[in-house]
Amino acid sequence: MALGPRLDLRQSQSLVMTPQLQQAIKLLAASNLEIETFIGEALEANPLLEAGAVSSENTGDPGEPDDIPREEFTADQLIAQGGGEGDAPLDIDAGALDRDRDTGDGETHSRSASTDDWGGASASGGASAIGGELPDIEATRAAEVTLGEHLLSQIGAAVRDKQQGFIARHLIGLIDDAGYLPFDLRDVAYDLGTTLDAVEEALGAVQTLDPSGIGARSLAECIAIQAREADRYDPCMARLIDNLELVAKGEVARLKRLCDVDDEDFADMLRELRSYDPKPGLAFAPASDSAIVPDILLTPNDESGWDIALNEETLPRLIVNRDYYVELNESGSADPEAQGWLKEKLADAHWLIRALDQRQKTILKTAAEIVKKQDGFFRRGVSELRPLTLREVAEEIEMHESTVSRVTSNKYLHCERGCFELKYFFSSGVGSSDGEGASSEAIKARIKALTDAEDPKKVLSDQKLVDLLKEEGFDLARRTVAKYREAVGIGSSAQRRRAKKLDGL
Repeated sequence: MALGPRLDLRQSQSLVMTPQLQQAIKLLAASNLEIETFIGEALEANPLLEAGAVSSENTGDPGEPDDIPREEFTADQLIAQGGGEGDAPLDIDAGALDRDRDTGDGETHSRSASTDDWGGASASGGASAIGGELPDIEATRAAEVTLGEHLLSQIGAAVRDKQQGFIARHLIGLIDDAGYLPFDLRDVAYDLGTTLDAVEEALGAVQTLDPSGIGARSLAECIAIQAREADRYDPCMARLIDNLELVAKGEVARLKRLCDVDDEDFADMLRELRSYDPKPGLAFAPASDSAIVPDILLTPNDESGWDIALNEETLPRLIVNRDYYVELNESGSADPEAQGWLKEKLADAHWLIRALDQRQKTILKTAAEIVKKQDGFFRRGVSELRPLTLREVAEEIEMHESTVSRVTSNKYLHCERGCFELKYFFSSGVGSSDGEGASSEAIKARIKALTDAEDPKKVLSDQKLVDLLKEEGFDLARRTVAKYREAVGIGSSAQRRRAKKLDGL
């Protein structure tokens, strides 16, 4: 066989993601606020795009594809899609799943937080949101001002000269939302090109500002500042503050020996200690306000079902400006390059509108299935949260699991119980007597309820929690209970016993 160069022609198949397909995938995973930013950039780049409400005649314009996939919901799925355009709320008769359950006496769709089986996690904020007393005006004012703004308004009267004021303002900029200074003063002095003594003096001025305890570098220093402000920082209190780790462990006898006080004085010192604020900065608005804006709105309807809609306030609508297209087409009819550019912009505008429309349908379809699966949570609280996986939802809506994963990323659903990320409704499950399983979140909530209600003299061990949960139909191992207990920040039985002993003093 002779060796030499030659040309071969081969044919093969491969999957290539076009730029438009990559962009569609990014749009699916983006939140409504990110979509709003993307649309703003598209409006600037494409003169044929225009923001506004889509009228009925726009949907049938020539040049727009009429083969956009429409998601049909059968009666068996208890989902009815209205309007056919993807922007109407989906009416889900989820109540038909449980017609025989008692929905009276606290199971109505009232927005009152008192009727929700939600512990203290209601988003309404208590009685003040339901006709009770209005919130304190000072608390409202403080919540509207950031901690940095509040401190900067006071620093002028607390410093002795401009140089100290400059250092103090720099330190205020380094204080975190909780009110602490998480930086080494030596590093600050090096960055500013000044001495350590000058930085310490400026920090002393900052620590005299309101609220008391601000600018501390540790919890002990924060408490000590507040104790000095209250004129309670005597040698006994100083030793108590220096041994906060013993307070956390509940070593009462050792603390009384260190402080050299009797039972009555120690109880008084402990009450004083608990009156101080360990995070004084949290009374003010955070420096970077990152309030969550929901993408999906869920409200109960009059038929014991649910209405699901996208949050249109954060989702501008797009239309193609046909008049402007005709005007540009006529003015540049003799220029092939202009004609090619115009056709490209028109195709881009149609594609973007089609992609956004399909995104809306996919999000609504996924959210509707989640609400159907987690109907008990929305009606009765976290104790009814069921185990759910991405695959289950994907199989029900006949989409790929990766698509459901992208849809539920960075998306938030607002309901009467609060605002939740869609990922929250997916959790692992544990065995239960009814055969359906129970969500790990529901188990954690139940463990917290049991430990909160336990007798201080008979603190529940992990094995006792296992027995109590088994009586309620949850089959868990002791190590699983311990893992869930630690996940929600609940200490061991010995730690809780010491803590409850301190609470009783």
